[in-house]
Amino acid sequence: MAKEANKYYPEVLSCERKLSPSDGKFFGCVWEARHSEKEEDTAVPLTLNEKTVRSTISNYKNPADSNADAKEILKPNLQRIDSCMLPSDKDTLKMEFTLKLFSGVERNCSCNMEAFDTRYRDWVRSCIDDDHILHELSLRYAKNIANGRFLWRNRLGADELEITVDVPTMDRHFTFNGYDYSVNHFGSEENTAELQSLASLMEDVLSGDAEGNEKHVILSVTTYAKVGKGQEVFPSQEMVLDDGKTGRSKEEKRGKKSRYLYSVFGTAAMHSQKIGNAIRTIDTWYDGSVAALPIAVESYGTVTTRSVAHRNKRNDFYSLFKKALVDGKELTETEKDFVIAMLLRGGVFGAKES
Repeated sequence: MAKEANKYYPEVLSCERKLSPSDGKFFGCVWEARHSEKEEDTAVPLTLNEKTVRSTISNYKNPADSNADAKEILKPNLQRIDSCMLPSDKDTLKMEFTLKLFSGVERNCSCNMEAFDTRYRDWVRSCIDDDHILHELSLRYAKNIANGRFLWRNRLGADELEITVDVPTMDRHFTFNGYDYSVNHFGSEENTAELQSLASLMEDVLSGDAEGNEKHVILSVTTYAKVGKGQEVFPSQEMVLDDGKTGRSKEEKRGKKSRYLYSVFGTAAMHSQKIGNAIRTIDTWYDGSVAALPIAVESYGTVTTRSVAHRNKRNDFYSLFKKALVDGKELTETEKDFVIAMLLRGGVFGAKES
């Protein structure tokens, strides 16, 4: 950003995230006994297993590449990988995590421009006082909890899917059939009384109050997915940035593990980042109307698995944020929804000179 533009936009600006999930730990249990308090029915922690597989070479080969000859293709593809399975006597994946919600989105964490800071607080507070915005966002967050989106691949093919949410400090309990709620749209026809009750609780905490008093709450989320006895389940896969392969021969490289899965103190788990990504997959406003599929709330609407940035035509976060707080122009309702969702997500939003 040019130096002239920086006169109106801070170089230092950051916001703390207001929805903070923990890692999700994996357990195995029996569906019919999932709520039993008997010791013999206790869910068992799932561990990672390493195995060696002999498969074939099936990746794309350029026909013009000399390596595509028959000898190369016929070589066995030896791999060492991590895997995670339910025990042979357990048919249900149980995943547990907590989600902590905070109020105070109108107070950024740091800002080096006093005038902008004041505009920020006033503008965000006006958005919070608008009954629609946090109501809509909370409904969408609640739905992504109720539908079990955070299970990712583990959600597919499950015969039964149950999500429970406990709020111990408020003595509240919610139970959802995950398949009653779509992962593809946020239509009001699925807004059951149970879902609206959870969303109302979340909205109340995220809104805080006009006096600026802090609010927070911890949701304990437990999910049961009946996937079948002994079936494979899918914790997060680790991205290995440096596995020591550089400079090694082909023979040495073949001895390295090609898939690493995530665990917490020996128990298979889902990354907190992946759970958070699922809960904030609420952006259906990126194409100017109502998009066919929601994407995660990101500054530029980036979906790395598709190599697409949906928000790169002046509808990205920074363009909308500056439009409201620097140019003083009015945003549409859905633009405000997106900007507030980004501030709830948190991040470093300052603009250093370039």
